[in-house]
Amino acid sequence: MMSETRTLRAGVVGLGMIGGGVAVSMARRGRVPAVHDVRPGASAGLPGVGDPLDSPAAVARSSDVVMVAVVTADQARDVIGGENGLLAGAHPGLTIVLLSTVALPVVHELAALCAGHDVGFLDCGVTPGDRAADHGMVAIVGGDQATVDAALPVLDDWARRVVHCGPLGAGMATKIARNVVTYGSWRAVSEAAALARAAGVDPARLAEVIDTADPEGHTLLTLLRLRGSDGTLPEAAGRKIQPLMTKDLDAARDLAAALAVDVPLVEVARTRAEQTLELDGQDATVPADGDLHRHGLQMMDRVYGPGFSTAMPGERDPFTDETVDYLFAQVWARPGLSVRDRRLLTLGVAATVGRPELIQVIATGGLVNDELTPDQLREAVLHLAVYTGWCKATATHAGVTAAVEAHTAKEPR
Repeated sequence: MMSETRTLRAGVVGLGMIGGGVAVSMARRGRVPAVHDVRPGASAGLPGVGDPLDSPAAVARSSDVVMVAVVTADQARDVIGGENGLLAGAHPGLTIVLLSTVALPVVHELAALCAGHDVGFLDCGVTPGDRAADHGMVAIVGGDQATVDAALPVLDDWARRVVHCGPLGAGMATKIARNVVTYGSWRAVSEAAALARAAGVDPARLAEVIDTADPEGHTLLTLLRLRGSDGTLPEAAGRKIQPLMTKDLDAARDLAAALAVDVPLVEVARTRAEQTLELDGQDATVPADGDLHRHGLQMMDRVYGPGFSTAMPGERDPFTDETVDYLFAQVWARPGLSVRDRRLLTLGVAATVGRPELIQVIATGGLVNDELTPDQLREAVLHLAVYTGWCKATATHAGVTAAVEAHTAKEPR
């Protein structure tokens, strides 16, 4: 069996960073590939790799497994199915492995083309590209098991690990998803660095903290690893994480506002926190014990500050019951908008009726819960004045001022 795997012939079309690295890695392990590139001297700087053949068809005739490492979908189409392409030189048992990142419809199109010539086809995302020549990449493979098994000895010669993700297209989908993690995290780092810099912190210190606290980067994939066998995040885990996540993102949002730093990803992360934790759409408005009234009183205290609910009349009536059981237990408690979001909406409505005492209650809740700073509330007064009119804004200003002064007076000096 070992002799059979060593006698498999390999080919590479496209000798850029990835394709060239794959060719070098195989050559170092004793399986020197046949190669082709549109640049005649492309293999000159690749140790152990021979001169390019004159066409992909020539590579196919000299190979059992061919890696295609071009850039675009059109290049892949031309290399595989064009005049003098791989299929023009195909023979029984040939397997084509597409390393290029292309859209899934292109994967299926090329696979169907190969199937019409009785040629095996695998989609194979790769990462990290800069480790290609050092036997350092992961091969992210999609295709049927028999085709993967046939190509595996060759794949092992250039990949430190081969991960068979599933049927045709699964490798490419996994690579695309992995790219989302990469580029999404880059955006997150960009916003975090901007926030740190605006606060007078050297971003290098931020990197030092992250590297020291989580050198293996486990935090990034926490939610992925918490998923059960059915692929969903346990609700208990989401409920446990939610308060901390929303509190911390609210703090980031407030700091960004105070420092005038644009953080759109933070805004999206906060707005969709429940969705991220797979709590979005779940009925979070009904407490586990079914006691809506008690839940509403607790939510009222969360909205307006500890002890606020004690001011509710002791004798219950239809209006107070609906206020507690529906408005606070169900509407304010719904997922989708944070308490802060709903507070700002309510502040806008209160401004239109010119009720300074109502404004004071709403603003006080924002201050007590650290959702809004005095400066943010003052800015809200000016913003609302433009939309509600200056006369009504005087009431808004009076309510906010009273809330800020009362809250400030209670703070330790």
